[in-house]
Amino acid sequence: MLMIYANPESQQAVAEQSDEVMAEVEALMKELGESGELAGGQALDGPGGARTVKVRDGVPVVTDGPFVEAKEFLAGYLIVECDGVERATEIAARWPDARLCAMEVRPIIDEV
Repeated sequence: MLMIYANPESQQAVAEQSDEVMAEVEALMKELGESGELAGGQALDGPGGARTVKVRDGVPVVTDGPFVEAKEFLAGYLIVECDGVERATEIAARWPDARLCAMEVRPIIDEV
């Protein structure tokens, strides 16, 4: 899974370079689709729309916003089916958010 991180500065950069960034994303999505490596993905709402759920002593506690206080937030994700973590890292490095904020590469555990 490639997790896309953003922050206010990166969002501003995306807004300012919207056409360029979207062209990069579209080209990479097309390439991954044609190679069969793209399994899915989605943009996520900003942290203002998040809810954190914790259960303590059997009682659910729900709070608005993200649990972790940080400037960066999870903005979306891609699921790629590729030859390994090195290839996933190569793909992540090409995603515009890697230079504007950060990308995280994490294997999915298939234990179902």
